[in-house]
Amino acid sequence: MDFSAVFFDLDNTLYPYQSCNEAGKRTAWQRANDLGYELDREAFEARYQEARREVKRELAGTASAHERFLYFKRLIEIHTGTHKSRHALELGEAYWDAYIDEMELFDGVVETFDAIGEAGLDIVIVSNLTTRIQLKKIEHLGIEGSVDLVVTSEEAGSEKPASVMFTLPLSQLDLRPSEVVMVGDSVTADIEGGNAVGLTTVLFNSDEAELESRRQPDHHVDDFGDIAAVVAA
Repeated sequence: MDFSAVFFDLDNTLYPYQSCNEAGKRTAWQRANDLGYELDREAFEARYQEARREVKRELAGTASAHERFLYFKRLIEIHTGTHKSRHALELGEAYWDAYIDEMELFDGVVETFDAIGEAGLDIVIVSNLTTRIQLKKIEHLGIEGSVDLVVTSEEAGSEKPASVMFTLPLSQLDLRPSEVVMVGDSVTADIEGGNAVGLTTVLFNSDEAELESRRQPDHHVDDFGDIAAVVAA
């Protein structure tokens, strides 16, 4: 099959998410104590998770549901009963600075991107979350020169698996679904969403198995380098 583009999820597909998230939360906790909150790590985590649940419940399906500045704003409100804008900003900045500093590409990403580019295919980042922070991640990872288009859920107005997250870049590149491969780590957001639109789907960095029907990827790879073979197939 001849493909014209590959859509890639960003978080936990091009780099490992968990270590970055932990580095960010640890640094935000340290900054909170510098500001006088006197929370041990366990108490801070409990407040953070409570704030995160509330924000996600209220803003489900939007880019803002992932906004760490909102999490820290709500954390402070839960803990103190009031808002402190400067503190929320400081915790959010501390989180993202540490998170981004921790980011490193998975093995094989650079070589795979080079091979896809040399084959004449477009590389598109299709990612949930707000645009500013996703652009900062792309810049830090050093892949800006390989990426032809970036689409975030903030600009699309809905999150994956919503079809607009896939149809928007298809429209911008004037491509048919049959011409595109979607690569991601989330069965729901990337595979189920891509399948619904008719993209060829590749599940990477996921232990989920025995998937059925609309949740079944066309390909499941454990090595990022294997994606190039799928695209060339």
